[in-house]
Amino acid sequence: MSKKPIHRVSKRLSAITPSATLAIDAKSKALKAAGQPVINFAPGEPNFDTPRNVVEAALAATEDPTSYRYTPGNGLLALREAVAQSIGVFGNAVPAATDVLITNGGKQAVYQACAAIIDEGDEVLLPAPYWTTYPETVKLAGGVPVDVVADISTGYKVTVEQLEAARTDRTIALIFCSPSNPTGAVYSPEEVTAIGKWALENGIWVIADDIYEALVYDGVEVLPMYRAVPELANQMVVLSGVAKKYAMTGWRVGWMIGPSDVIKAAGALQSHLTSNVNNIAQKAAIEALTGPQGAVEEMREAFDRRRRLIVSMLREIPEFDTPMPEGAFYVYSSVKGALGREINGKVANTSSELADLILDEALVAVVPGEAFGTPGYIRLSYAVSDEDLIEGITRIRKLLA
Repeated sequence: MSKKPIHRVSKRLSAITPSATLAIDAKSKALKAAGQPVINFAPGEPNFDTPRNVVEAALAATEDPTSYRYTPGNGLLALREAVAQSIGVFGNAVPAATDVLITNGGKQAVYQACAAIIDEGDEVLLPAPYWTTYPETVKLAGGVPVDVVADISTGYKVTVEQLEAARTDRTIALIFCSPSNPTGAVYSPEEVTAIGKWALENGIWVIADDIYEALVYDGVEVLPMYRAVPELANQMVVLSGVAKKYAMTGWRVGWMIGPSDVIKAAGALQSHLTSNVNNIAQKAAIEALTGPQGAVEEMREAFDRRRRLIVSMLREIPEFDTPMPEGAFYVYSSVKGALGREINGKVANTSSELADLILDEALVAVVPGEAFGTPGYIRLSYAVSDEDLIEGITRIRKLLA
């Protein structure tokens, strides 16, 4: 008697593409572990230590017996209150602690925001270049990601006209990130206001990823959309966390803020998915938000110095076109001038092939634009030491010479 073949991986999970940035980071680390002198520009991770006052708060939490037990699934009340205070007015008032949900890092916040508002077949507008996780979380929630592409000629920023052209009767949401990963682009207050008013008028949700808002340069102003268009608060979810601002990527503490019904639904999902976030990490996050902020400015100044250095060096490579980013800690170069030409006896016809060639031949890890919805570009993180930055870009320049 023939046996019915067992059903294997679900269609939904089979359609998900693994994180390109983590995959490249893992490959470069494996090479380094094998003794290769790899320079890694791939991960979006500050190379600074977590501020000492935050670490001390975590150490104290390990001696507190309340840390050894479950806490409310939505997060410690003190942390939710600190998050609410940190963003100030949301709509017409400081958000209540009940409108804040503490998550296991920013990625869980992105997924839960999508899961809370997207139904099967709903379309979500994604300004591209976008963070590689956005389209996958939309698909996991049953939605359909719709790319709205910007390029180097527009400073990697989309317009209201582009968003309107992409809108259909099935459009339910826009994912908006400024300062941007992967480009470092920052939307001006006027641009943020225009997009917010467009979303309000068309009944479109905005999922705003504000995790890089503290990292801007040259006096650039970041205007959060919830302040630019306060009326939008009832159809908006704001995401952030401690990872980038406080060099706490490994602590896995993020959050989402939004209307009470959305936060309640996301909290119900989280209660089955992960229960509460690690208590010790939550108590460390309280100290990060409420304690001294001097370390944040020190890191921002170091990023600013490296930003100027990496752009000046990349601009010495004729095949690259590199704009100056205004925020975050990434630079996004057009590499179309390097495609199709022979490099060390090999030809790279795509930015993905070029990234592989740079890693294989120069032992430098970069992320190709295919990961961010815009082939023909590469992303480099300048959250690395000055020495690694200089060595890495020097290797790329020599390879292409």
